[in-house]
Amino acid sequence: MKITRISVFQVNLPLEHPYWLSGGRLKFEMLDATLVKVETDTGFVGWGEGTPWGHTYVPAHGPGIRAGIETMAPFIIGLDPRKILDVERAMDLALPGHLYAKSPIDMACWDIAGQAAGLPIADLMGGGSRTPRAIASSVGAKTVEETRAVIDRYRQRGYVAHSVKIGGDVARDIARIRDVEDIRRGGEIVLYDVNRGWTRQQALRVMSATENLNVMFEQPCETLDDIAAIAGKHAAPVSVDEALVTLQDATRIARDGLAEVFGIKLNRVGGLTKAARMRDVALAHGIDMFVMATGGSVLADAEALHLAATIPDTNCHAVWACQDMLTVDIAGGRGPRNVDGHLHLPEKPGLGVHPDEDTLGDPVAVYA
Repeated sequence: MKITRISVFQVNLPLEHPYWLSGGRLKFEMLDATLVKVETDTGFVGWGEGTPWGHTYVPAHGPGIRAGIETMAPFIIGLDPRKILDVERAMDLALPGHLYAKSPIDMACWDIAGQAAGLPIADLMGGGSRTPRAIASSVGAKTVEETRAVIDRYRQRGYVAHSVKIGGDVARDIARIRDVEDIRRGGEIVLYDVNRGWTRQQALRVMSATENLNVMFEQPCETLDDIAAIAGKHAAPVSVDEALVTLQDATRIARDGLAEVFGIKLNRVGGLTKAARMRDVALAHGIDMFVMATGGSVLADAEALHLAATIPDTNCHAVWACQDMLTVDIAGGRGPRNVDGHLHLPEKPGLGVHPDEDTLGDPVAVYA
């Protein structure tokens, strides 16, 4: 089997509600998605997606994905997509770094490999739990009142996990955390996601003020060095997200005890192949996980669910999914969807969902 053609589509994905990070520092209303169709000489077709969260969240953006694929395509054409490590090495040699540009190709190859084997990707990777995974909401509000309203909106959809975005103002963050804990229901999973929005002193002030609440914070500071510098000065469990990009990051976090949870964003780390290694580092060191598609359609959500299904139930807190936040659906209702705040693993071979190609328009690039 050989890859014979790669078609690249650009799709705008509007968000249902405006979305803020870091206490309003970053605002998003539209996501720039790149869909990739990989065709083979045997008739198997795989789909991948790369959708960074806008252009200003982390060093990744839609045009960069498309430029990266243009650079890598000549080195990928002719390879067997089932030999995923060969494809990974070809991409890494053709374009060092730029992991986010490699993620959609990696996803499409796993999709083809699963179809060829007659297995869902999770089963092909070694075993897929059928326990429905809780979806973590994304509460990108700014005030106490707005936070309550967004959480209530997600509760009405059945959500039991919430990622509350904070950061940027110490007093406001403390007030929002205390209020959410006041209304928190039994069994709910709540993560306070700072998105790198605190300095070291701000982090310590908020963590000290809320220590009696025993809450968990995600990415409290900009870098791993910052997180390491304050690690011995607070008692709160920490999840690392934006600073977890490479396998070297994962091994440092595990070795130095910088976090109790990994927030694995598949597009950011380069796709399923590289994310699976991070999963194994986490499991070997007793580190739990949240699994996320950085953004995107139900295709990206399906990829995240496949990885989450390979993690033991007790070690996987929740999956962050984006389709529920969008006003468009490129897959006509197919693929894993919100069922009482949970996602269910698709039983179809491969990724388990493909887009309606006629809704995508013409490809912006074709490589053959």
